[in-house]
Amino acid sequence: MTQRKTELDTFAITLLVACCMFWGLQQILIKSIVTEVPPLWQATMRFVGATALLMGWCAWRGIRLFEKDGTLPGGLLTGSLFLAEFTCIYLGLRDTTASRLTVFLYTSPFIVALLLPRFIPTERLRGWQWVGLVLAFCAVAFAFSEGFSHTTARQLRGDALALLGGACWGLSTIVIRTTKMATASAEKALFYQIAVTAAGSPLISLALGEKWSFSYSGWAWTSLGLQTFIGAFASYLAWMWMIRHYPATKVSSFVFLTPVFGLICGVLFLKEPLTVQLVLALAAVAVGIVLVNRKPAA
Repeated sequence: MTQRKTELDTFAITLLVACCMFWGLQQILIKSIVTEVPPLWQATMRFVGATALLMGWCAWRGIRLFEKDGTLPGGLLTGSLFLAEFTCIYLGLRDTTASRLTVFLYTSPFIVALLLPRFIPTERLRGWQWVGLVLAFCAVAFAFSEGFSHTTARQLRGDALALLGGACWGLSTIVIRTTKMATASAEKALFYQIAVTAAGSPLISLALGEKWSFSYSGWAWTSLGLQTFIGAFASYLAWMWMIRHYPATKVSSFVFLTPVFGLICGVLFLKEPLTVQLVLALAAVAVGIVLVNRKPAA
């Protein structure tokens, strides 16, 4: 049985921040090619590639993926939630902006904080920790507030998909922590999710009538490569490992850094202005995360 730590250490915090930095760029990568590469076909190529990478990694490391260990029901449920989450993300990005989708998607920590303690009391957040969680979310909403003007019916549909995607993300974390999946290796936990998505996303793509092709621009293939290798393989494997070894409620609080890092990527790569609003939001998110990870009084 894996020994679970009760607090986040320096290594975990560093790994979480690195993942969030890439995830802040990831929505931009998806959005930038969604008009060239159909959304569910984009997801199909990404997760088929990630599944192949993971299987190669497991073969090299001698990690067994197919032995009977009682994780199949929880694994299939987690995989289905993961498929639903990314279907919502990719379709949502057709209808709403990356900034709006990001705010609604990152409601997932609230799902974890509200529901997981009902199964695992040690995951319960207290007083100031809840204040920190709310503060971090409000800071994200403040950072993206300029993108909430002139709402259209199409944007509302995209927003609803983002909310549903966030709920699926939160629920998948809960399933991993409360079923036999808690005993699975990080590799096997990730395998269930990306393999189910790799199998299901092409069916949804066909049902939506998307046109499949491999003739895309160099930037489209670069985006897909980054989404696959760093996003769906390396960063998600790190996330699965952290969910298995550290308190999920505290790990989940760090995702609020992701949308703010997304804005920072806009400053660095798209030459967008660095505003006081962004600096204040980043500071507030940091304070919120510190409060969530504050040790309760003895």
